[in-house]
Amino acid sequence: MNYLSSPNLNIVLVEPQIPPNTGNIARLCAAAECHLILLGELGFELSDKYLKRAGLDYWEFVSWEHIPSSESFIESLPSEHFHLLTTHTHTPYTRCAPKKSDYYFFGKETAGLPKHWLSKYKDRCYTIPMWNPNIRSLNLSSAAAIVVYDALHHILQF
Repeated sequence: MNYLSSPNLNIVLVEPQIPPNTGNIARLCAAAECHLILLGELGFELSDKYLKRAGLDYWEFVSWEHIPSSESFIESLPSEHFHLLTTHTHTPYTRCAPKKSDYYFFGKETAGLPKHWLSKYKDRCYTIPMWNPNIRSLNLSSAAAIVVYDALHHILQF
């Protein structure tokens, strides 16, 4: 594990299930100097060949950690510094006011974020708008890329 002393953002994947998604997001985090947090029970082994393949040979540049306890982790953060991405809100992610080192939470591919978090932190929930009602959600790594680069645009003014 490699740790950034001051990451641009902290990207939190809650119980990720699909290794290539996590590998792609790890590569995104390395490129954007974000810290990746794998939170809770993982749906794969960290040694998974698909996880490694998706991250290519960039793993040595990824700042990451695995934290097993999701409830104690989210409760330890000041709510003004985290953002929950979900399909269960109408507030677009573009209304989020990101700050350096904020935490962006993305739920597991099969179920999203815990429902009680969405209820408890309603004012911290954001979504990526989708105009086609037949599409439930975007791929996790695509969603992370959209939100991360938009947040970085605001934080870093590029």
